[in-house]
Amino acid sequence: MSEAELPSASAHGVTLAVPGSVDAAGTAPSPSYSARPAAGDPESAEADADASSAPGARPRGRRSKGRLAPVLGTARLHLRQALEDEGYLPRNMARGQQAKDAAGDGPLRVLVALSGGPDSLALAATTAFYARSGMFEAGAVVVDHQLQEGSAEVARRAADQARELGLNPVRVVAVTVPDTGDGPEASARAVRHEALETAARDAGAQVVLLGHTLDDQAEQVLLALARGSGTRALSGIPRRRDFPGGSYLRPFLDLRREDTEAVCEAEGLETWQDPSNADPAFARSRVRTVVLPFLEQQLGPGVAESLHRSAHILAADAAYLDAEADRHFAALAVIREDGALELPEQGLRDLPEALRVRVVALAVTALGGSPSYERLQAAVALLKRQGSAGPVQLPGKVSVHRLPRPKGARRGGGEYGKLVLRSTGGRAADAGLTGQG
Repeated sequence: MSEAELPSASAHGVTLAVPGSVDAAGTAPSPSYSARPAAGDPESAEADADASSAPGARPRGRRSKGRLAPVLGTARLHLRQALEDEGYLPRNMARGQQAKDAAGDGPLRVLVALSGGPDSLALAATTAFYARSGMFEAGAVVVDHQLQEGSAEVARRAADQARELGLNPVRVVAVTVPDTGDGPEASARAVRHEALETAARDAGAQVVLLGHTLDDQAEQVLLALARGSGTRALSGIPRRRDFPGGSYLRPFLDLRREDTEAVCEAEGLETWQDPSNADPAFARSRVRTVVLPFLEQQLGPGVAESLHRSAHILAADAAYLDAEADRHFAALAVIREDGALELPEQGLRDLPEALRVRVVALAVTALGGSPSYERLQAAVALLKRQGSAGPVQLPGKVSVHRLPRPKGARRGGGEYGKLVLRSTGGRAADAGLTGQG
């Protein structure tokens, strides 16, 4: 993964600084956009001609005069289709037409999360092509995690190339990555997302584009398999994920890493290779440099594509199961006056196991818990009425117990046997998550 990503400056102990967040004149960028105008017809062979190039210089993206490098056309098609599929662009837009934002009273604005690596630079170049044509307005954000020596210079070079491509505004945001105990990758991801989302709000952008590729997807699926994960995790990196006020979108999930490298070569871009991508201290790096090449060697080519295909299949299954679980949870869950949450025994028993476990997991989440596989199975097992009635403790300070049958109560009555979940940290269930309150 080679793109930067970002919530509010106060969470996670983030310190937002913008030492590189200046334009060429040394002044802070305005949140307004001004895309570089296209040189001629955006769909013609001259669309990528760099207006600032000297006479006779090779236009961007050309193998020779008038010939577009095929990989550029492929990348552009994937970006446009992704924006169309998610409803950000109308299909079959007329040439010269500009897409509108969700409110319909302004242009669509997107930000590219840029690290300087080939994936995000290729995405920046592809996005800039459409911005120059006037289809939408586009800027870029470079997040400097300040974890490596020379990171400020890497961020500056990436930002300079984004400006040369015509993206505007381009910001460099320096963040402090705290030691949260979750590991450096998770901590960096949290502050990166926070910075990106803050930048999107500041710029009025509805979409943050991320440069994950098919290779990233294959690595994610292998890591999930190694952890013994379920359907949702095995579905890999989602193409879209919403955040307050906008969405992350990954248009290159069907492209290989070699494709993004080819885009950068065709565009004449200088890429940076993150040394952590080859650091064996990180599991993802070992998957990238050792495990996947070994599988390709032993099983033949196409392993990454097969893992990507499996993720796509599982994503559709997971989406259906999650929607069904949401529906049943809303119908079954009852919030008590003391803030605890009840799930009726028979209602849970009537559900298939896949939905039963998900409904209990939703109840745990509604109380602020984090359901792990083992603890969640122990909670669901209370329905068997074998052994203890609980409580079962789950991560996030949530306990679950089965309501015992009081003396004199008739067997089979609905007044007992329910699962009762409560937060031991004092958090009440959110009534908005259920259909009853």
